[in-house]
Amino acid sequence: MGDTGPTGPVMDRDEVDRALARLGAEHEAIETSLLALQDHAGRRLLEGAELTGVTRERWAVAEASITLLWSYFDAYTGALRTAREIRARRRWSSREDLVELTELLRGEAVTVAGAAATAHAPTVQGGPGRLSERYSLATLVERMNQLYAASLDLVVAADAVWSALPARIDLLAAELQRTRRLAHSVGVRPGEHPAGDDLERITRTLTRLRERVVSDPLAFWVPAEGSSAPGGGRPDTTVYDREARALEDVRREIDAVLAVRQDAEQRIVRLRDVLSRADRTLAEARTARGEVLAKIAATEVPVVSGPPTVLQEQLATAAEYRRHGQWHRLSPLLESLEEKAEDELLRARESLTAVTAPLAVRAELRGRLDAYKAKVSRLGFAEDPELVEKYERARRMLWSAPCDLRVAEQAVLRYQQAAAEVLGSAPRVPGQGGPVDRTEPGA
Repeated sequence: MGDTGPTGPVMDRDEVDRALARLGAEHEAIETSLLALQDHAGRRLLEGAELTGVTRERWAVAEASITLLWSYFDAYTGALRTAREIRARRRWSSREDLVELTELLRGEAVTVAGAAATAHAPTVQGGPGRLSERYSLATLVERMNQLYAASLDLVVAADAVWSALPARIDLLAAELQRTRRLAHSVGVRPGEHPAGDDLERITRTLTRLRERVVSDPLAFWVPAEGSSAPGGGRPDTTVYDREARALEDVRREIDAVLAVRQDAEQRIVRLRDVLSRADRTLAEARTARGEVLAKIAATEVPVVSGPPTVLQEQLATAAEYRRHGQWHRLSPLLESLEEKAEDELLRARESLTAVTAPLAVRAELRGRLDAYKAKVSRLGFAEDPELVEKYERARRMLWSAPCDLRVAEQAVLRYQQAAAEVLGSAPRVPGQGGPVDRTEPGA
């Protein structure tokens, strides 16, 4: 079409009808979106909440944007209604109608008056703001889309945080209260046990966290990088996750204390038994040392120490903790005592072994002497004068007190050598034998 007007070529009837159809579809879509935003649960919560921080600041801007959105939409609706009325005057629109429709549909013919027009328009420095603003329908739609996307993004983000975090915090707080009651029952209290102090800190942190999440949800929103979709992001659960892990650590500590409460009596009984056995072993070692000193001469016998009183004192303290239900103190004490008691029993046994070593040597020499006497007796040399004399000398040394083990061992060796010489020179009687003499060469 060759005719032109202030906004360019004048539209023909078909172009007008297509433009009206497109604008009508856009109007319906915008109205549906605005009504959905108006009814959004997040928006209603934001309107009724006592907001603080960044959420209060951003919601004040968003509220003004939503108000401006409806003003734009009303202006858009009025312009579309006017255009439809002009097109409906005649079946075949006149040139004057087409010029007017072209100006209305393509030109800056929509006026937004009053405060809404200047809600986002800068004012001239030192002068009054403009009382109205004129837009084309296309520009108006673009502005409504921008305002709608920004407002919806804020509403969806706040609603996502409110839907996710408070309920989880409440569940964790309920678990915290159960843990606090259990901790109190086993003596885990603030100021007396680190786990009790942790429970107090977790309680304070969760209380503050919930209050802030309710009043400033956008402070706990992490936008998705590179996402332009409204509500793109996730709630920030860093503080919640940290406190949940801390509570889990406290629960494990309390479970350990509960385990101590259940088997404390048996463990204390076992400790008493171990320490009692260690004391009896040390007493036996002291008695044996006296016997060794009386019966064995020229021998160094180690001194036997007495039972450590500190372990008995700690055991009495453990029993006291158990009577008063101080399980958090009993647990580490029992673990330490069990290790020390086993070490003490081992030390007592080693002392007894070291003290009785000379008696074991004497017993071995006595056994060896009697074995050789039995051997020569079976072979018919029991009355040999030399063997009898050497045997008696060795026997007097081994069965006299105090016994000099070094001298007695030499006497036993001399008897062994004499027996070996006699047995080696004597003819063997068929059918008669005895133990092999391991001291003979080549035996």
